[in-house]
Amino acid sequence: MAAKKTGETNHKARKDSKRPLYRDERFRLVLGTFLIILSLYLFLAMVSYLFTWKVDQSIEWGGIFTGPEVQVENWSGKAGAFLANTFIHHWFGLASFSFPFLFLLLGLRFLNLRILRLGRSFRILLVGTLLLSLLLGYLAGTAGGWLGSGPGGRHGHFMSLWLNAFMGKTGTAFLLFILFLGFALFSIPGLAVWVWNHIFRPAVRHQGTSTLETGDSQASPAPEFLPDGLPEQEEESYDVKTLKGEEAYVGKGEGNDVPEGKSGEVEMTVEKLTGNRDEMDGDFDSRLTEDYDPTLELSKYQPPPLHLLDDHRSGNSEVTEEELISNKNKIVDTLANYKIQIDKIKATIGPAVTLYEIVPAPGVRISKIKNLEDDIALNLSALGIRIIAPIPGRGTIGIEVPNLNPEIVSMRTMIGTRKFQETTFDLPIALGKTISNETFMIDLAKMPHILVAGATGQGKSVGLNVIITSLLYRMHPSQLKFIFIDPKKVELTLYSRLDKHFIARLPDSEEPIITDTQSVIHTLNSLTIEMDHRYNLLKQAQVRNINEYNKKFTARRLNPEKGHRFMPYIVLVIDEFADLIMTAGREVETPLTRLAQLARAIGIHLIIATQRPTTNIITGVIKANFPARIAFRVMSMIDSRTILDSPGANQLVGRGDMLLLFGSDLIRLQCAFIDTPEIDRITQWVESQQGYPTTFYLPEYSDATGDGDSENLDPDKRDSMFEEAARVVVMHQQGSTSLIQRKLSIGYNRAGRIIDQLEATGIVGPFEGSKARRVLISDEYSLEQFLRSHPQE
Repeated sequence: MAAKKTGETNHKARKDSKRPLYRDERFRLVLGTFLIILSLYLFLAMVSYLFTWKVDQSIEWGGIFTGPEVQVENWSGKAGAFLANTFIHHWFGLASFSFPFLFLLLGLRFLNLRILRLGRSFRILLVGTLLLSLLLGYLAGTAGGWLGSGPGGRHGHFMSLWLNAFMGKTGTAFLLFILFLGFALFSIPGLAVWVWNHIFRPAVRHQGTSTLETGDSQASPAPEFLPDGLPEQEEESYDVKTLKGEEAYVGKGEGNDVPEGKSGEVEMTVEKLTGNRDEMDGDFDSRLTEDYDPTLELSKYQPPPLHLLDDHRSGNSEVTEEELISNKNKIVDTLANYKIQIDKIKATIGPAVTLYEIVPAPGVRISKIKNLEDDIALNLSALGIRIIAPIPGRGTIGIEVPNLNPEIVSMRTMIGTRKFQETTFDLPIALGKTISNETFMIDLAKMPHILVAGATGQGKSVGLNVIITSLLYRMHPSQLKFIFIDPKKVELTLYSRLDKHFIARLPDSEEPIITDTQSVIHTLNSLTIEMDHRYNLLKQAQVRNINEYNKKFTARRLNPEKGHRFMPYIVLVIDEFADLIMTAGREVETPLTRLAQLARAIGIHLIIATQRPTTNIITGVIKANFPARIAFRVMSMIDSRTILDSPGANQLVGRGDMLLLFGSDLIRLQCAFIDTPEIDRITQWVESQQGYPTTFYLPEYSDATGDGDSENLDPDKRDSMFEEAARVVVMHQQGSTSLIQRKLSIGYNRAGRIIDQLEATGIVGPFEGSKARRVLISDEYSLEQFLRSHPQE
C-alpha cells in the first residue's frame, strides 16, 4: 500500500514537472502581483518626472546603483527616475502613460481578472501611443524644451521633423488627420455608423432635396400601401445597418417622393422593376423596389459579444505520454491474455475520452474483442469503457477510454471558432467537440427535432442551454422565436428577459415561460393552428418550405394585404417532458406528435428533454418522429436502448459526455459547458437593447368547452356581460377572446360571441390572424360615452 502511494506521488510530481510554467497558479499569482505593483510604481515615477525632470534627467544607467551620494528628486527614487526618463524623454513623451495601464491589464489577466479584452486593448494602446507621440512632437515643432526632447519624446520629435522635411507641415497635418480618423473609426465601436448618419447622409439628403426643388411641380403623395415592418413616418429618416457582412441602406418616410412632372418616366421604371412580382394589386410604391428587410425594425440590434462567456478550460487537463503508453500496454496485455493478437494500435486524444484504434491480426473474430469490454475496463481501472467494433468506414476496432483529467469544453471556444462564425446553416448549433477535438455543429433545420434524455446531473440542462445560446448568438429577433415550457419552473426562468425579442406565447399568457399544464395544452394546440395557417400561406404562395416562402416575401412578390408575412423560425423547448406526460397524457402527446410529423417544412422545430427515459414517456410514436436524439449518461442499458435503440449511453462517464444519434450515425461528443452567470449576462445583454412593442403572439385557441348557456345566446342581442367585457378589453387594450374568458370566468363559445358583438358595435377591430384584435376606444371614459350614445336596440 505504501509503495502504491509512493508511486502515485512520483507520478504527480513527474506530471507537475511537465506542466508549462505559465500555467502554474503559483507563478501566475507572483507574476500578476509583480506587474500590478510595477504599473503603480511606474505611474508614480512618471507623474513625479513631470515636475523633477530637469534635475533627474542627467542620471545614467550606472548611477542608479551608486550609494546615497547620488541624489534624485523623483518620488520613486533613482530607479523610478531612470525608468521615467527612458519612457518619456527617450521614447514616447506624454504618450508613455499608456504603459502603466498595459502592465496593469496584463497583471490582472494573470490573476484571472478580465476587465477588458487583452489583445484588443494592447493593439489600441500601442498604436495610440505611437500616434499621440507623433502628434505631440508635431505640435511642439523644433522648440522642444519641456521634458527635454518635447512632449512627444524623441520618437515624436524626430519623426515629426522627418515628415515635415519630406511632406511639409501641411502634408504632415493631412497625414495626421487621416491616421487619427482611421484610428478612431477602427477603435471606437459604432463611430463609423454615427459619422455616416450625422455628417455624410444629411449632406447627401440635402443635396437630393435641392435637386427635387428645381422641378416644375411639387411631389405627389405616396401611395398608402406599405408592407409590414415599414410604417409610415412624418419625417424622412435613414438607417444604415450591417447584417452578415452585407451593408444595406434603407430609406424610409416621404423624402423619396417624385415630382409629378416626371411621373411617366417613373411609372415605366417601376413597371420594369416590378413586372415579375405576382400578387401585387393596385399601385406599387416606387420606394419599395428594394427587398424587404425583416431586421429593419430592430436594425440596431447587436448579438451578444464573445466576452460575455467565460473560459472554463483548466491547466491540468492534458493527457500525458505516460498515460497513453500505460493504457496501450494494458490493452495489449489484456488481449494477449486471451490469445488475441493485434497488428497495430494508435491513439486519438479527445477532450474527455481517448480513442485507441486497434487492427486485429488476421483470423481474429471481432465478437471476441467485444466480449472483453468488462475485462479491459477492469485492467484500466477506468469508468465507461466503450468498444466500437468495428468503426464504420475505417476498418479498425475502437476502444474509448476516459481521460484521467478530462478537459472542459467552454462555450466560448465553440462560439469563437471560425466554423461557427462563418457557417451557412439556417439554425446552427455548436454542440461540443468530437473525440478528435473538432468542433461539432448541427443544423436544427435539418434535424428537424431533437430528443434529449439522460439521468439527473449528467448535463441535460447544460445541453439545452448550449442549444439555446448557439441560436441566440447567430439569429436576429426577427428570424427566430422560442416557446419555453418548464414544468419544474426553475430551469428556464432566466430566458424570460427575452420576452420582447425572442419569445412567442399566447395573447392571454401572463408569463413568458410556460409552467402551468393547462397553459401548455393551449400553447401546443395554438401552435398547431399556427402550423395550419402557415401551410395555407405556403399553398397560396405556391412554395414548398419556409425558406422559399421567405425569399419570395422579401423579394416583395407576396402581398401583405392578402395575409402574407415574414415567417420567423419557431423553436419549442420543453425541459421536462415526463412531467407533462404524467399529468396531461394524450392532451399533450397528440398535438406534439402532430407538430413533430408536419411542422418541419414551415419552420417549427421541437426540442424536448427528459430525465426519465422510460418506454411510457418516450413512446414509439415520439421516437419515430424524433430521428435526432441526444443521450447523456443513464443508469442502465435498458434506458440506453429506449433512447438510442442501442446500448452505449450507460457506458458514458457523465459531466457532459454524450452520444448523438442522427440517422444511422452514433457520434460521441463532449458537450460544451455554459454556466448560469454566463446565461444571465447574455439575457441581460439582449434585454438592454430595443425590443418589439409587444411579444410575438400565437393564435388564440378554443378548448371547445362552454359554460352551459352559450348555445342559447342570440347573436342579434347583446350579452348580459357585454358592457363588463367591453370594460375589460378597453382597460387592457387587448381584444382577446381568451382574455374575456379568463377575466369573466365564462366559456369560450360565449366569450367568442361577445367579442363578435364588440366588433359589430365598433369597440374592437376585426380578426387579424395570430395578433390580438385592435381596441378602437382608448380609455374607460370614452367607452362610457360610447355606450351611452349606442344603447342596445
